[in-house]
Amino acid sequence: MKAIIIEDSRLARNELKELLKPHKHIDLVAEAQDCEQAVSLIREEQPDLLFLDINLPDGTGFDILEKLDTAPKVIFTTAYDEYAIQAFEVNALDYLLKPINPEKFERALSKAQEDSPSTPSATSANYLDTSNKIFIKDGERCWLVEIGNIRYFENCGNHAQVFFEDNKPFIYKSLAKIEQRLNPEMFFRANRQQIINLNYIKNIEPWINSGLMVTMTDGKEIEVARRPACRLREMLSF
Repeated sequence: MKAIIIEDSRLARNELKELLKPHKHIDLVAEAQDCEQAVSLIREEQPDLLFLDINLPDGTGFDILEKLDTAPKVIFTTAYDEYAIQAFEVNALDYLLKPINPEKFERALSKAQEDSPSTPSATSANYLDTSNKIFIKDGERCWLVEIGNIRYFENCGNHAQVFFEDNKPFIYKSLAKIEQRLNPEMFFRANRQQIINLNYIKNIEPWINSGLMVTMTDGKEIEVARRPACRLREMLSF
């Protein structure tokens, strides 16, 4: 498992390296001291795991995650417990408060090993796999969301709304740009406004002009016009 430490304190970096020494399965490939350096190293090394500080000289750990197409597994290392927990309360892998407790460090590494792999296995390297996680920040709330857990995306002008579990935050990417990264075997462009996850379809009924009315597992009804309806029939073989 490839890992990168992102921490501006040399003492904190050394502490993490000492804790990692017994763990031969963790390959520490790089260290970064600020956001700019971290983003460059992550894109170059494609690590499986980040040890990520919250407050950095040129921004925050959240700023780094926002600049990535997909997020590796993340273990936060921070002295600010309330800020981290409140801001990243959904789907975080773990938090390690400084000074780091060795037992909690061991538990965090166990979670990292148990967590689903972040290496894409989709039919094309351009597509995100269902186990890939994307970072979403909407106001003071943040999430690491597995692609496969998203029910659908809705168009909102220059940005999109993402629906998963009981959440529906906004992301500042267009629906067209999002569609380019989604595997068409799982995500279907139902109309100009919505992309749906085929695994979350509850019911399909005939609709006007040879179209279809799709009901999602949360009760949302989505119209599929005639042309995309033909493609959907072929995909689902009904």
